[in-house]
Amino acid sequence: MPILPIETGRYGTYEMKNIFEEETRIQKMLDVEATLAWAHAEVGNIPRKDAEKIAAMASLKHVKLSRIKEIEKEVKHDVASLVMALAEACGSSGAYVHLGATSYDIVDTANALQMRDALQLIEHKLDDLEKILMKKALTYRNTLMTGRTHGQHALPITLGFKFVVWMREISRHIQRLRQCQERVLTGKISGAVGTQAGFGEHAEKIQELVMQRLGLGVAEVSTQIVQRDRHAEAICVLAAIASSLDNFATEIRELQRPEIGELFEAFNVEKQVGSSTMPHKQNPETCERICGIARIVRSLVVPALENIVTWHERDLTQSSAERFIIPEACILTDYMLHLMNNIIANIRVDEKRMLENLKLTDGRNMSESVMLALTRKGMNRQETHELLRKLALKSIAEKKPFKKVLLEEALIRKNLSEKELDNALNPRNYLGTAEKQIERLIEKTKKERKDRGLA
Repeated sequence: MPILPIETGRYGTYEMKNIFEEETRIQKMLDVEATLAWAHAEVGNIPRKDAEKIAAMASLKHVKLSRIKEIEKEVKHDVASLVMALAEACGSSGAYVHLGATSYDIVDTANALQMRDALQLIEHKLDDLEKILMKKALTYRNTLMTGRTHGQHALPITLGFKFVVWMREISRHIQRLRQCQERVLTGKISGAVGTQAGFGEHAEKIQELVMQRLGLGVAEVSTQIVQRDRHAEAICVLAAIASSLDNFATEIRELQRPEIGELFEAFNVEKQVGSSTMPHKQNPETCERICGIARIVRSLVVPALENIVTWHERDLTQSSAERFIIPEACILTDYMLHLMNNIIANIRVDEKRMLENLKLTDGRNMSESVMLALTRKGMNRQETHELLRKLALKSIAEKKPFKKVLLEEALIRKNLSEKELDNALNPRNYLGTAEKQIERLIEKTKKERKDRGLA
């Protein structure tokens, strides 16, 4: 009976959940067993016809999940149950199933196969998000809005600049994900404590052949298990991705507040319901979902790090934890990316409101611009800062436009003409290198995508 929202179908994409279904996991383990038998035959350890028989039967078509579970009820060991069910299906060739191997030769290598498929899906969605953000940065490169620090109006920026900042954050995550795969996507055929004693004189060749055929890296040295620093690195990268998505979603949620009203999630006005009791509501519920799920993904970092610790050459403390954390981290991160891609692709922008919000401080948000205009006239920077601080407070207290307060100050009038003051107070004139940065970083991203074989 389904219990968790991943199981009920509420969260997760079909493609990613399919990777971690029990049947898929069992098939990956059977694939490893078949490849091990093939490698034994390649080095002359077992007859080729027996390896071919094992390969032919190493499928859920012949090794039924129900039979594996039936055996497990008796023997209380999941991998031994799979081995016995496969050997049973292979007849006399079953004598060579699992030859020299320990359980985690099979489990860890199958884990790597699953993670390879999962990380590829996640990378594809990161690629898509990077491209979507690139397009939005270009579309809104000149869309003026207020920048905010500490939740307060700071200096003007453009929406395109905000999007290009997000785009490069995703670009770095793509780099991290690609870099970590060399360490994460490794398997092992090294036996009970890593010495490969059970594989004979061709042990290292067997391990090499298995990983080559499966398309995995070889763990250069291992104990009974592949060391869990590898898995922990992957979970940490996924948690970092989830946190960036949380960051983007939080910003959109803030900007969707009626008091701000600059960015909005798409809302299906024909059918979508915002509240069961308040008909007017249009909640940023998808962004809120991302923020909530990100907390779960981050929480998986702690058990992933704790799994690095093991007694001697291996204990069983990692096994139960990683049955949760690896599928959950992959499924939830992939799902968050799926949601965010849709949010950014269909985001609603109120450019008029952005311009209105720029005026909320009556020009005080341009105080730095005025200060620097005065310093260029020879005024002391620190003294000018203090003067403008006091004039800004006066503007607030007397509810006067900042320009009017500035023109009332003789020292300001002495150094700046009204035209010069208007130029200093114009947000469009104080964007610095924002547009150049957008252009430069989009070109950099395009080159990186080309190097990755993408448009």
